[in-house]
Amino acid sequence: MRGTQSPHAGRPALPKHEEEVHPLSPISNALIAGGTILAVILSADLGTRRVTLMRVLPSILAVAVTFAFFVHTLPLDGNAPSLQLAGIGAGIICGLVAAALLPAYRDASGEVFTKGGIGYALVWTALSAVHVLFAYGSQHWFSEGIARFSIDYKLSGQAVYSNAFAFMALAVVLTRAAVLLNKRRQLRGGQTPAAGNTAAHQAGSANTH
Repeated sequence: MRGTQSPHAGRPALPKHEEEVHPLSPISNALIAGGTILAVILSADLGTRRVTLMRVLPSILAVAVTFAFFVHTLPLDGNAPSLQLAGIGAGIICGLVAAALLPAYRDASGEVFTKGGIGYALVWTALSAVHVLFAYGSQHWFSEGIARFSIDYKLSGQAVYSNAFAFMALAVVLTRAAVLLNKRRQLRGGQTPAAGNTAAHQAGSANTH
């Protein structure tokens, strides 16, 4: 009598640590990180919004948590530091471009507001899409090219690319926050329109008398 064969028979046994740990794929990492940051940024910036410290803090916390969750090592061999620094530089540039599409103004009460439109949303969506497409392409479209590029330029594995995107996301969000707070400081530097008119009227009255 033949015994019932297990459906797992014939499969090679996985090492114990692989059975217990199921790391997320680069595509999943990109979707989670990019989607989280995109949702936080757009929910805070689309439309007319007042510039406050509490407005910029959630995005900084979101990207910091994402960074801590996905960055586990800091490769320093070969050209890994240069690629990670390039991620920071690209993030600063993208942050400045995004902030340029977020015009700010001061209302009569002296509060500073920004107005985020479709162009601003497209920039952030494109940044998230690039990360996801690169993660997918490195596994399905140009895996051999990435491997060859890594060998030629002495880049030690997938962690270098993941870190570069993580540093880029951190730099984009921090640059956005810095620009927003700087705009608020500059626009609040002068008197409000009402206060300015009152001061001018009082000065004119004093000179008349």
